[in-house]
Amino acid sequence: MIKRIYDWCLAAADRPYALWILAAVSFAESSFFPVPPDVMLAPMSLAQPKRAWLFAGVCTVASVLGGILGYAIGALLYDSVGRWLIDFYHLGGGVEAFRQSYARWGALIILIKGLTPIPYKLVTIASGFAGYNIWFFILFSIITRGCRFYIEAIVLNRWGDWIRERIERHLARWAILFLLVLVLGFVVALKLV
Repeated sequence: MIKRIYDWCLAAADRPYALWILAAVSFAESSFFPVPPDVMLAPMSLAQPKRAWLFAGVCTVASVLGGILGYAIGALLYDSVGRWLIDFYHLGGGVEAFRQSYARWGALIILIKGLTPIPYKLVTIASGFAGYNIWFFILFSIITRGCRFYIEAIVLNRWGDWIRERIERHLARWAILFLLVLVLGFVVALKLV
């Protein structure tokens, strides 16, 4: 199954709808979806290393737009949708502490957490809930999400063939490692946020 998904992502890199799917996953991940866009970004960039920059740009723009939706959920719909999403991911205990820390460390929180495996939707919803300045939120989101996706694009563009060979040789191990990092992000969010 993992091989089929990987092969589909590689093949999808050439299709006209690939950028739309990548954008949709990036958008959704920033506000409510649990799977990060790296699931598509990495295989698509490995299939077409010269387009890795375009893929990173699409992820950045869509992620920031999705972050604005997450911000709106936190600011306008926290008592209904926002609370439900936070509870769904079992992050409820961290939101209030997270909100209080915004008064002091808002920019740093957005910049650091946007680069880590900690779910970015927590940052976006909590930013809206805390009433953090929307324009600073957007600026810091562009910086942090852009850094994350463009660093990945640089690595995959430069060493893509070498990385692809290793991934394909040990695909199951890489998939398990990716899932562990994803779960670790949620665990860290539960424990430290």
